[in-house]
Amino acid sequence: MRVRLGHSDLSVRPIGLGLMGMSQFYGSADPDASVATIRDAIEWGVDFLDTSDYYGASSATPGQPVPGFGHNEGLLGRALEGRREKVVLATKFSARPTPEGKSVFDGSPEYVKAACEASLRRLGTDRIDLYYYHRLDPRVPIEDTVGAMAELVAEGKVRALGLSEVDSEVLRRAAAVHPISGLQSEYSLWERGIEAEVLPQCRRLGITLVPYSPLGRGMLAGGFRRGATFGLDDFRSTLPKFQGENFEHNMRMVDALREFCAGRQHTPGQVALAWLLAQPHEVVPIPGARRMARVRENFEATSVPLSADDVAHLAGIFDPAQVKGGRYGALNVARTGSES
Repeated sequence: MRVRLGHSDLSVRPIGLGLMGMSQFYGSADPDASVATIRDAIEWGVDFLDTSDYYGASSATPGQPVPGFGHNEGLLGRALEGRREKVVLATKFSARPTPEGKSVFDGSPEYVKAACEASLRRLGTDRIDLYYYHRLDPRVPIEDTVGAMAELVAEGKVRALGLSEVDSEVLRRAAAVHPISGLQSEYSLWERGIEAEVLPQCRRLGITLVPYSPLGRGMLAGGFRRGATFGLDDFRSTLPKFQGENFEHNMRMVDALREFCAGRQHTPGQVALAWLLAQPHEVVPIPGARRMARVRENFEATSVPLSADDVAHLAGIFDPAQVKGGRYGALNVARTGSES
């Protein structure tokens, strides 16, 4: 089984691999172990790999290179040596950290091209299969940014275009300039904000949805217990859903998910991914994983049978009105200037 990415000629297996956690956000990771996991995943059959030039970046000093900027792409470039033709490679541009600890987004046509060239070098390839605009630059019309991205397609440096975390109107405007093959947005059993407007627009425009954090940043995998805490180097320590009473409340929904899995031969994480695959739209979730055992477990969600009643029951367990806590906290908004 394969999923076509939008109107492009790219197709992938139904579950990919998100690499962000190999460079930042969820505590330290061993680069060599990460490279080994990526290589093993490719040999095992995972063929859709997702990264960004931003993953690994920290605040910069004026006039100096950004520490860690491009780290994740560099890891992937190492892992792809001798394996490039086996995968569909996706990366992103626009986000950059500042010395003040915030992030800025650059969608200028000049930066689009410069960022692409730098990513190609780090990845050790002559083309990017799916190139995403990571976050919108409010100073630049979407038409100008996508127009510059389209020139990269014409030059053969990029095969297909994607956007990340945009609303339905931006999707429409972007697609009027050049076909958009993928939209990357947070989507899972416990984060369903795109269902009302964005998903219907994807269907109208023939855009494949690529859900990130499809396991609720690990919550839906069922491994946390009440009273769990997260270190300062763990992004979840800043997220409202993982704080105090919100966390304890949300854990009751996860308990219900565990109960649903009781007696079945599938884990909570596999069922959560299967729920996404059962939606009436082309989706390719990209769960993150650092260990090969977790990669295999996630991919085996493709064989989890769910009836229509199961899908509705699971959606009811995680009724959006009952999930407590927003997607991001005040610290994240202060850093990025937005809630996305």
